[in-house]
Amino acid sequence: MSATPENIRAAILAAPSKMTMQLARELGVPEAEVIRAMPDGQSLELDLERWEEIVRSFEPLGKVHVIASNGAVTLEAFGQFGNFSTTGPFFNVQTSDIDMHIRFRELGACFAVEKPGHMDGVTTLSVQFYDKLGNSAFKVFLSFGAKPPTEERKTYFASLRERLAKK
Repeated sequence: MSATPENIRAAILAAPSKMTMQLARELGVPEAEVIRAMPDGQSLELDLERWEEIVRSFEPLGKVHVIASNGAVTLEAFGQFGNFSTTGPFFNVQTSDIDMHIRFRELGACFAVEKPGHMDGVTTLSVQFYDKLGNSAFKVFLSFGAKPPTEERKTYFASLRERLAKK
């Protein structure tokens, strides 16, 4: 199968709960291309120039599920964003739950994503950041696991999509 947007979309429709990272590996494309090809408005590219505003907007949500993954490791954390600072090439998030240092100049894309969870099919809402090569940088899940998103999280997500959509 060649990895055209149509073929990527067909693979997503065939397995809507499959992890996008797995689909990307199977199709031989960067994960960002899988996210970009999601059907039915499941993903919306956000204005990456406003990355800091997006990251700071997570703070009032309280605890969120954060996943950072590379070719060898996936690290998951559950905590609250806050205590922001910038040091050289790093934008820092340093709370008692999350100690993350974002190399913001390496970010290449950001998406608001709504899709069925890979374990149970329950809807997940997330904001996903990718590097310039289309590899996952980190993902912030507003809902994750067996619990559907709360009305507060749905409202936040809809507002984020509306305000920060890439023009």
